[in-house]
Amino acid sequence: MLEIAGLTKKFGGLCAVDNLSFSVNKGEIVGLIGPNGAGKTTVFNLITGYLHPTEGKITFETRDISGKAPSSIAARGVVRTFQATSVFPEFSVNDNIAVACHVKVRMRLGEALLHTPGSRRKEERIAQKAAEIIETVGLSEARDVLAKNLPHGHKRRLGIAIALATQPRLLLLDEPLTGMNAEEVADALRLIKGLWQDGITILLIEHNMRAAMSLCQRIVVLNFGTRLAEGTPAEIKGNPEVIKAYLGADGNAA
Repeated sequence: MLEIAGLTKKFGGLCAVDNLSFSVNKGEIVGLIGPNGAGKTTVFNLITGYLHPTEGKITFETRDISGKAPSSIAARGVVRTFQATSVFPEFSVNDNIAVACHVKVRMRLGEALLHTPGSRRKEERIAQKAAEIIETVGLSEARDVLAKNLPHGHKRRLGIAIALATQPRLLLLDEPLTGMNAEEVADALRLIKGLWQDGITILLIEHNMRAAMSLCQRIVVLNFGTRLAEGTPAEIKGNPEVIKAYLGADGNAA
């Protein structure tokens, strides 16, 4: 589904991503791990068009998306969440999701202003879709709460809900468990597994090694923008270089 080939990104004299290659197959959950500064979020920014690669190629479902506009890439089905949850703080949960639904349910200005029968049908579709997503992510009781008033775990869920509203085929999750307590982590893991079981392919960045190992089928490890290792969680846990660099000398962080 996704093919990264020779991907390189330089910022002046700094090489943030260096000749990186890996792939994500349809139906997988793949983890992208490494310490701060390893280049993980830069890779996400390159895949989703927020940055243009210096060299290399990014292919999604056989189409070259290297350097395309973020809106174009999202329309193709590659959608992401962010480390800092990106929501409209003064909008309710329902309205945040409804706005995102407009990516797929397009409405012309004229029909919206005139409130035509066509526009009303589209608004009904959006309302129905928003309600389904709210149920999926477990925010039914908070549907009318302003985003700014949500607890942290619910804000992270709302970020995922907004991404789901665009009907992604490949969902990129940037540290979805950040700042969560143990109960919120367990709930988030169930949600992510449920999305995968519903047919969404997932690539995620996560610093919670125990959670990443339990969730992902395959893991790519970055070190200073290069690929240090790739394999199943068991293979990564047993890789001496990974243990030394990221999991601690005895591997207890896994």
